[in-house]
Amino acid sequence: MSEIHKIEDLRVWQNARVLCKIIYTLTHKEDFEKDFRFVQQIRAAAGSIMDNIAEGYGRGGNKEFIQFLSIAKGSTQEVLSQLYRAYDVQYITEQEFIEIKQLLYFFVYFHKLSTCNSFLLVKVICNLCKYIFIL
Repeated sequence: MSEIHKIEDLRVWQNARVLCKIIYTLTHKEDFEKDFRFVQQIRAAAGSIMDNIAEGYGRGGNKEFIQFLSIAKGSTQEVLSQLYRAYDVQYITEQEFIEIKQLLYFFVYFHKLSTCNSFLLVKVICNLCKYIFIL
């Protein structure tokens, strides 16, 4: 199992980055991109997931990391709500909706695993995520 030395080694952060790319791609669809405010909201929420994981990891402490994972989890729910709206107004397909929703559930699951009191265990979980969740 490989060691985690930097944020780019965290599978959860890598998946958040993938989510951001997907959201940016989807929001470039013709009908979607015309809804400027909505596009800004969903992009910001998706970026917040990635950024809060990075900031929490960068703090170096277990409590801070868990706190920022909690904020990232909140942002996943915001993106999920926005995805429902995008799907309801037919900005995205059902298949796109399902795929992104599955990715969002990974973040919620990761947060539940990481709320233990051991920073070492969180790092082990991060490493395990490399094997559990492959996009």
